[in-house]
Amino acid sequence: MKEEIYYEIEKVACLGLAAMVALGALGCGSDNKAADNKAGSKVTGSVTGSGSSALLPLAKDAASKFKALNPDVSITLNGGGSGTGLKQVADGSVNIGNSDVPAESKLKSEVAKGLVDHKVCVVTMAPVINKDLAAKVKSLTKAQLTDIFTAKVTNWKQVGGPDEPIVLITRPATSGTRALFQEFALGGAKEATNKSLETDDSGTLLQSVKDNKGAIGYVALSYLVNNKDVATVAIDGVEPTLDNTYSGKYPVWGYEHMYTKGEATGAVKAFLDFILSADYGKEIEKQGYGVTAKMQVKR
Repeated sequence: MKEEIYYEIEKVACLGLAAMVALGALGCGSDNKAADNKAGSKVTGSVTGSGSSALLPLAKDAASKFKALNPDVSITLNGGGSGTGLKQVADGSVNIGNSDVPAESKLKSEVAKGLVDHKVCVVTMAPVINKDLAAKVKSLTKAQLTDIFTAKVTNWKQVGGPDEPIVLITRPATSGTRALFQEFALGGAKEATNKSLETDDSGTLLQSVKDNKGAIGYVALSYLVNNKDVATVAIDGVEPTLDNTYSGKYPVWGYEHMYTKGEATGAVKAFLDFILSADYGKEIEKQGYGVTAKMQVKR
């Protein structure tokens, strides 16, 4: 009799255990299916963008890493300046318009209202000079910079440098980099134009500064990572670094924007989500850009 009771108890226990295992298996199967669906989701389509040359290195790096994860997406990115990027995204020529400045500063208000702003990082602009000047021109005041870029001063000896002509490497009026530099380095003064050496391609500008004795221009800090061909200039004794930008000591910085016409969808949304993700955020400082959350001052 006792053996029968023990047998029944053991039988019930085994059935209960089997039921628990079965339920557990169902639960794991459900989780795996969800994970498989997530892992198997594919992003397809195309992404086109143009605009800010300052943001182009970051955009291209993000595109390369995004494509490695999503090989079925086609991505085409070009520079051309913030004004061009904003105009093209507004008229539907591209999916993303990259800009160093708010859309309202380059477009009519009714057009700008149709764009959605994705603020991706902080950009620092640095004056750069030909290396032959580096020994004597280490820092310039804002007043001196303004005099140089408005062509009021035309020889380096007037600002403590060697006796040689100042060669301006300028940017076109459509340039967001120019707009930002004029506002925060030149106090709003209008930059003089040197048509023979005018460009909004930062790579070309750096080459021109390197090749022309007495040359000066300005680029985003991202173009100076591992660059030994030109020298940077401090402003009022403050070096153009990320730490000085974060603290607010260095004044020439702004936010980098990626604009879409209306809310982004499909591959464009996936690409923007990737750039704004915490994982990709770790890459931003390595490329010379600032993390917005680290700014101790706001604009």
